Amino acid sequence: MKQISNNLMPREKLLQFGAKSLTDEELLAIFLRTGVKGLPVMELSNQVLNTFGSLRGLLTANVDDFCQVKGLGQTQYIQLQATKEMTKRYLSQQMEVNETISAPYLAVMYFQSELEDDEREVFMVLFLDNQHRLIKQEKLFFGTINQASVHPREIIKAALKYNAAAIIVAHNHPSGNCKPSEADRYLTRKIEMACDLVDIRLVDHIIVGKGDYFSFEEEKFDAENEQISP
Repeated sequence: MKQISNNLMPREKLLQFGAKSLTDEELLAIFLRTGVKGLPVMELSNQVLNTFGSLRGLLTANVDDFCQVKGLGQTQYIQLQATKEMTKRYLSQQMEVNETISAPYLAVMYFQSELEDDEREVFMVLFLDNQHRLIKQEKLFFGTINQASVHPREIIKAALKYNAAAIIVAHNHPSGNCKPSEADRYLTRKIEMACDLVDIRLVDHIIVGKGDYFSFEEEKFDAENEQISP
């Protein structure tokens, strides 16, 4: 592996080693392009991240809080929100052209981009064919997500409408804590039972928190591995 020089400017570093080699400060510095009077761009970038706590904090800031920070303004806010939306659309289109959604990270990244910042609970479904290619994505339920407000029959009705062989479901926890409640577990069992009746596979139920997620399928996989471990 090539050694990355600390003396390279962010743009040179990106061209030579790729975007993944950049720190959060360096990525933001490229976006900001220039500093302000008495504050070089790298120092400005570091100051902005300290103010918001992280890139995520910056991306989710409202326009008033954003524009109060020295070196930031409405133009940068508009550009950043446009970049954020392009990322969401890229993930959506990536799933559409991907042969299969067998790699769980793709579904997780998409659900996070769609649901993480929503202040209300949203229940979303990916409808897949028998090779796990995306047929349709749809937000079906809004508000408090529990066994009373989410109706498995409506999920199955939509799955049959789209001739889906499998589904991945997800909802968000606006509190930020992605730990499943007993209601979440009960709901998952109800959806799985409803799917079994019509020979549709529930691939996973994912809960999206703030910067984190929980996967029922991963939990099941980990539990099975613990049972077979010597």
